[in-house]
Amino acid sequence: MGRLFGFTLSESIWPIAAFLGLAAAARTPGLRLVCIFLAILFAGVADEAWRRPGAPPVIDAGPKEIVILGGCVVEPTVFSNDREQFTLELDWKARARVSLSLPNEPQALRDDETPQRLDYGQRVEIEARVRRPHNYNNPGSFDYAAYLARKDIYWTASMPAGSTARVLPGRCGSRLMSLVYALRVAALDRIERLYPNDDYATGMMEATLIGESSKLERVWTDNFRRTGTYHTLVIAGMHVTVLAGVLLFLLRVCAAPEMPALALTAGAAWLYAMVTGFSPPVGRAAAGFTLYLAARSFFRRGRVLNLLAAVALAFLIADPGEMFDASFQLSFLCVAAIGALAVPLIDRTSGPFSRACRSIDDRGIDPHLEPRAAKFRMEVRRVAKKVNARVNARIKAPWVKPWPARAIALICRFFLFAFEMAVISTVVQVGLALPMAEYFHRVSFSGVTANLLIVPLMNAVIPVGFFAIFTGWRWVAGVAGALLRISARIADWHANLEPDWRIPDPPLWLAAGFMAALIALAIWGRAGQRGWRGWPLYGAVLALFAILLWQPWPAPIRRGIPPKTLELTAIDVGQGDSLLVVFPEGRTMVIDGGGVLQYGRQRRSNLDLGEDVVAPYLWSRDIRRVDIVVATHAHEDHSGGINALLEDFRPKELWVGANPLDRVVAQARRLHIPVEAKWAGSRFEFSGARIEVLSPPSGYGNAKPGNNDSLAFRIVYGSRSFLLTGDMERPMENAALSSGEQVRADVLKVGHHGSKTSTTQPFLDAVSPSIAIISDGFENSFGHPNREVLARLRERHSAVFRTDVDGLITVRTDGRRIWADTMVWRGFSAWWTGERGFNWAMESNW
Repeated sequence: MGRLFGFTLSESIWPIAAFLGLAAAARTPGLRLVCIFLAILFAGVADEAWRRPGAPPVIDAGPKEIVILGGCVVEPTVFSNDREQFTLELDWKARARVSLSLPNEPQALRDDETPQRLDYGQRVEIEARVRRPHNYNNPGSFDYAAYLARKDIYWTASMPAGSTARVLPGRCGSRLMSLVYALRVAALDRIERLYPNDDYATGMMEATLIGESSKLERVWTDNFRRTGTYHTLVIAGMHVTVLAGVLLFLLRVCAAPEMPALALTAGAAWLYAMVTGFSPPVGRAAAGFTLYLAARSFFRRGRVLNLLAAVALAFLIADPGEMFDASFQLSFLCVAAIGALAVPLIDRTSGPFSRACRSIDDRGIDPHLEPRAAKFRMEVRRVAKKVNARVNARIKAPWVKPWPARAIALICRFFLFAFEMAVISTVVQVGLALPMAEYFHRVSFSGVTANLLIVPLMNAVIPVGFFAIFTGWRWVAGVAGALLRISARIADWHANLEPDWRIPDPPLWLAAGFMAALIALAIWGRAGQRGWRGWPLYGAVLALFAILLWQPWPAPIRRGIPPKTLELTAIDVGQGDSLLVVFPEGRTMVIDGGGVLQYGRQRRSNLDLGEDVVAPYLWSRDIRRVDIVVATHAHEDHSGGINALLEDFRPKELWVGANPLDRVVAQARRLHIPVEAKWAGSRFEFSGARIEVLSPPSGYGNAKPGNNDSLAFRIVYGSRSFLLTGDMERPMENAALSSGEQVRADVLKVGHHGSKTSTTQPFLDAVSPSIAIISDGFENSFGHPNREVLARLRERHSAVFRTDVDGLITVRTDGRRIWADTMVWRGFSAWWTGERGFNWAMESNW
C-alpha cells in the first residue's frame, strides 16, 4: 500500500498513533483487534516510506567523457573469458560496477603481463567512462536499474582497454568482509585449479558452490530452466540445508553435544551466506536455520509455516522491496506450498505408513500409531515372519532373524519416500505456477520427474564439491563433475520431452481465483479435516491450473484499442530493431528481434533480446502466436533474437531479405516454418492492408552480409502508410527512388538507427513523413541518431520519437487519423517542433 500510494513517513506515522489510541480506548475485543490490525498495517507503510530510496547520486559527466574515480573496492575482481569486473564504492552507499575488456586471445598479453587483480579493501583510482544503468522501457520488462540500486550500484564504468587501476595507500572496508572475500577468492582459485582447461566444469561449479555466475554460459543452463530444475544450480536455501545437514551429521558422529553442534552449524550457515555474496535465498535459509536452533534450545517443535512467516517478516521489515522481488516470492511460495499443501497431503496418505516403518522391531510403538498404520506395521511383520521361516530353514543363524522385517520396512520406506518426493515436487510445480507464468511465462511439466532425479544428484554435488575444495583432490572433483554432467544429461533428456508451451500473462480474475483456491485448500488441509469435502477444493485447484496453462479464450491484443486499426510498435531493445505490427484484421507481424553486437567476443552474450525483452512484451499483450516473423538482414542487432521468437511463437512464415543469417534459416527449417525471400516490386494484400516491397531489388547479391541487404516495405491502410526500412542505406534509398516505386509515407521507421549513412535528403523529401521513429540505444557508442539526420527531420517538421528517450513507441491509424503514444513521460511539447512530448496517457492526432 505504501508503494502504491506513495505515503510519506509523516503521513504513515500519525495513523499508527491514532489507531493505537483507539485500540486502548476500545471497549470491545473485536474493535480493539481491528484497530491493532490497522496500526500494524500502517507500521508496514511507515517502514516502506522510511526505507524508500531517495534521489540517486549524480556524477557530472557525459557518456563519452573519461573521468577519474577514486574509492574502495567492495567486490574484488572477477575474471570471465572477455573481461574483468569489480565493484567500487565511491561514497557511502554509492557504488559503480567497473569493467575492463580483456584481449580476445591470451597471447595478446605480454609474457610478463597478467590481468590486474584487485582485492577487497584496496583503495584505488581509475579512469573510466561512466553511465547510468538503463532499462528496456517496455511493459513487462525487468527493472534492472532498480535491481542494481537495491545493491547501491548507480553507475556502470568502463575502463579504456589496456588501462589499469592505480592502487592508493591505506585500507578500507571491514576486517570481517576481508576474511569473507579472501575465503571466496581462495575457493574460486581452487575450483579453477581442480578443473584446468574445462570451462564447463569451472563455470558450473563456481556458480553452484560459490554463487559466481560470471563464467556461466546461457546454453549450459537453458535446459535446467526449461525443466524447472535451475534452482539446483543457483545458490539457494537447498545449499544451506545440505551443507548444514552434512556438518551437523559429522559433528554428531564425532559425539559433539546437540546444542553446541547446532550453534556451530548455524554459524557456518551464516559464513557460507556471506562467502556466496549473501543472496536473499541463502540469507533466508540461514535465518530459518537460526530460528530452528532457537526453537530447539527451548524444546519447541519447529513448524515450517511459523519459521517461514518469522523469516519473511524479518526480511520484509529490513527491506520492504523484497516483497516485489521474484526471488523472494518464488522461495517464499515454494516453502509455503510444501508446508501448507504437501505436508497435510502426505499426512493423509503416506505419512502414517512411513512412520510405521521406523523401528519395526519395537512393539511398544504400535499403540501410539493410527489404526491403519499399526495394521500396516503388523502386516510387515507377518510377511517378514514368513520370509524368516524360509530363511531359517536354510540358514541356522540367530542374527538373521530380525533382518527380513527390517529389509521389508526399508524397501517400503524407500517407495514411500519416492511417493512423498513426487507429491512435494508436484505440489511445488502447482504452487509456483502463477509466479512462473507471470515472470517466466513457463510452467514445467517434466519438472516432477526431473526434480526427483536431479535434486538428489545436485545435493550430492554440494558436499562432494566442497570436500574437493578443502582437500584439493582432483579425483574427488572428478566425482563432483561427473554428478554434475549426469544431472545435465537428465535435464537435456527431460527438455526434449518438455512441450514448447509458453504462457501469456494471466488475467487478474484467473490469478485471484487460482490463489484463492490454493489458500482455501491450505486452510482446509491445516485444519486436519478428512473425507470427501476436500475433493472439490482439489478439483478447483486443478481446474484453474489447467485454465492457467491453456487460456482457451482468444488473445485480446486489441484490448482498449478501436477495431480495424493498423498498429506499429517499436519495442525498446537498445541498439537494435524490433517492431510489432498488428494489422486491421488482427494478424500480427514481428519485424526483427533485436540482439547484442558481438565484435569478435569469445562467447555470445547471456542476454537474449528476443527471449528476455521482445517476448515478455508480446506475452504482456497476450500474444501467443505470431503470423509472420521478418528478419530484415543478418546483423546481430536485428536477427540476434529471431531464433528465440521462432521457438516461442511458432510463426506461420519467416520473411527474409538478401543474405539471411544461416542459424535463423536453420532454426526455421528445424521448426518446419516456411522461409520466403521478398524482393522489390512485390505487392499483395495482407489482413486488411496492402504491403509493397521496396528493397532489396530483384537479383541483388552481395558476398558479405550488410545493411543494404535489408528487407524494406511499405504498409498502406486507407489513406495512411507506414514505411519500414530496416538498415537500408543511401545506395538502396537511391535505388528505390529511381525505380519509380511509391515511397511516400506518413510514418517512417528511420533507417539504420538514425545513422548519417541513411535518410538522405532526397529520400526524406520523397517520403515526407509526419512521424519518424528511431530505434537506438541509450548513450550508444555509435552516436546514433546523427545530428544531421535529426536536423533534416526537424526541417520537414516531422515529429521524432526515439526508443532511447521515449521507450516503447506505438503509432496507430484507422486509415484516416493517426495516434501516437510512448512509454516514457517527457513533458508535453507541440508536435510541430519536432520534440517528443507524449506518453501512454496522452494521444496526439495528425
